[in-house]
Amino acid sequence: MVCALYTTVYLRRRTPSHKRVSLNEYLDTRQHIVDYLGMPDKPAREQAELLQGILDLLILRTVEVAPLHGWGISKSIRRMSHDVLTVNQGSLYPALYRLETAGLIQGEWGTSAEGRDAKFYSLTRAGKKRLKDENDYWVLFSRAVNEVLSGG
Repeated sequence: MVCALYTTVYLRRRTPSHKRVSLNEYLDTRQHIVDYLGMPDKPAREQAELLQGILDLLILRTVEVAPLHGWGISKSIRRMSHDVLTVNQGSLYPALYRLETAGLIQGEWGTSAEGRDAKFYSLTRAGKKRLKDENDYWVLFSRAVNEVLSGG
């Protein structure tokens, strides 16, 4: 079930209160609607993989621009998404470790602007190739979804 999935990305609703809604809350609400209507839905494992893939893509794109430490990556994603996406540290650091282990990013210790020791991550050659492939797929996928939503 989606509830067991640890929150990776937050979506901010465009309401007067600007209440943040976690992606898990959104998916849980969606699951209730799917259950109520008796519609088939993806297994939780596939949804977890989708969320992980989106987070990986966001991280790869962010460190493509310039080497950043974890907190800088989180701030950059939030800034570039105009405060719509927020990545929490409990999801960010395991993702960074996973991407580094896969050889898609590399970390190097340095000093942050605040004067603290921090590991700065940058894209590897394999990471650049993965980013291009994933970005191409995402553009195709989002274009297809937009076509369906707009009525074709």
